[in-house]
Amino acid sequence: MYMATVTEVNGTYTLVLSFWEKLGGLHSNPTALASDLISQTTSENPWSKQVLRGVRAPGTGIPYVVLLGTMRFRGGKDFTAIYGKGPVTTYEFKDGEFKRWIIST
Repeated sequence: MYMATVTEVNGTYTLVLSFWEKLGGLHSNPTALASDLISQTTSENPWSKQVLRGVRAPGTGIPYVVLLGTMRFRGGKDFTAIYGKGPVTTYEFKDGEFKRWIIST
């Protein structure tokens, strides 16, 4: 299974996606400034309304199996790379293309 990973280089976070994640999520590697990071939290139930918000567009989604791509909601967008029902880490940002990155851990 391919898993997205977060790296930090020179004050910039990059969500590194595999070729297949880029294809399924219809997006390249998102980036954000480390100074824009508000919080980093873990959740055991990635499919709950407390974690996910909005509708997927564009991307790939099979409920409880995979959710790759952009989740759009009133006021912004989140990027997801969720696999199965395992825990996820949420990175929340005050600025940038995405308000949050939600990735399987």
